[in-house]
Amino acid sequence: MIKLDILSDPICPWCYIGKAYLDRALEAAGDHPFAIEWHPFQLNPEMPTEGMDRRAYLEAKFGGKEGAVRAYAPVVEHAETAGLKLNFEGIARTPNTLNAHRLIHWAGIEQRQTPVVSALFKAYFVDGRDIGDSDTLAEIAGASGLDAAMVATLLAGESDADDIRARDAHARERGVTGVPTFVVANQHVLTGAQPPELWGKVIEDIRGLMKEAE
Repeated sequence: MIKLDILSDPICPWCYIGKAYLDRALEAAGDHPFAIEWHPFQLNPEMPTEGMDRRAYLEAKFGGKEGAVRAYAPVVEHAETAGLKLNFEGIARTPNTLNAHRLIHWAGIEQRQTPVVSALFKAYFVDGRDIGDSDTLAEIAGASGLDAAMVATLLAGESDADDIRARDAHARERGVTGVPTFVVANQHVLTGAQPPELWGKVIEDIRGLMKEAE
């Protein structure tokens, strides 16, 4: 198997789109060669713990309502291409995602990372749930095959919080400035939501190299 490391944030729409494109390519490929691991990168590491009103956040980030609309126009277009229906109107708050990243980390220990990542994207972008809320995260964990009570207990403390912050900082020190960022075999870096066709070519090339190495 070839390692595919993915740096993302569960409130990043381009990360959700990028995952949908990758999923489409993996489904088309069938028995794909990737061992996937998800890594933390917070779009807003300085976000208050309780999050903030989404409209206020977007207008502050993009210089007003018109700027936010312009910034999100290509997001909507690509989401439709990826087969996603994003319910932006249903999102009331932009959360701090530190705890969501802690959940993704714990899911990795149980070999449940990708299902949890998928559930977090859906919870935020489709269902409009606050994925900064501990009760919500524990419910998502339980529905994804983890021990919800254990996750709730862990979220009530600081377990692995410093580790997540350190891994986020390490990614920035290595030059990561945005997500999604995909690292293939710890060598080749792809940034942004790459189309299924590109992933298909990557998979084809990897299969060729693996066959030559037999």
